[in-house]
Amino acid sequence: MDVELRQLRCLVAIVEAGSFTDAAIDLGLSQAAVSRTLSGLERALGVRLLRRTSREVTLTAAGSEVLVRARRVLAETDELVREATTGHALLRIGYAWSAMGRHTVEFQRRWAGTHPRVKLQLVRTNSATAGLAEGACDVAVVRSEVDERRFDSAVVGLERRYLGMASDDAWARRRFVRLAEVAERTVLIDRRAGSTSPQLWPAGQRPELAYVHDVDDWLTAVAAGEAVGITAESTLSQYRRTGVVFRPVRDAPAIPVRVVWWREDPPVHAPKVVDLLTELYRS
Repeated sequence: MDVELRQLRCLVAIVEAGSFTDAAIDLGLSQAAVSRTLSGLERALGVRLLRRTSREVTLTAAGSEVLVRARRVLAETDELVREATTGHALLRIGYAWSAMGRHTVEFQRRWAGTHPRVKLQLVRTNSATAGLAEGACDVAVVRSEVDERRFDSAVVGLERRYLGMASDDAWARRRFVRLAEVAERTVLIDRRAGSTSPQLWPAGQRPELAYVHDVDDWLTAVAAGEAVGITAESTLSQYRRTGVVFRPVRDAPAIPVRVVWWREDPPVHAPKVVDLLTELYRS
């Protein structure tokens, strides 16, 4: 039995909506039709994709793998239709925190000028691959290590590390701080997509950690004086928040900025993204 696009759309809709009922509303179908379509996909693949209870719907291990590929297939299909009907391609660049930092606007303008038939879309997804593994983008800009078995990448630049703190913090009057000093404070960590990890400090000299879900949570906690956080310099230009100040961490290693794409399916425009961003960071 062949897998159909409508079945893949049904799976994605159920996961994103959180229930068969809401997915049926989003798809304009009956709940029974959604259930039949999902069952047909499970029969076609020979695996169970979702666990259903009276309270929730959750993905199985196989379902998680299929969901990633389903999103990619649907995105490529939508792009095929868009390009065929409009004559314009779409390039989705994912990011988790701060895109290309101070180079973001210039990148957008230069891309539009040199590639007018390839529409650029920036997509924020707070995950380790900035939406690449989830099928939300074609290439991603990340500031962390990637799984080299699955992804190819290129380093396009380096960014300094800064400490974010409340504007009334005693350190706000200083010109810089050092890692050993920061270890005496509570440090905010985004475990999914952040560029800071406990390994930044030697074992036995690591700070107390507090965890946040994304950059907005991070900024809110910093502004409230609940903790401090180390981030890439790109955060300074992308997110200005009243009550938050930044000071360089003088002895911290720079953060490599990487462009990442699927190893098995490299986008045709990936080298152009790498070349333009490398030029911008070099300048």
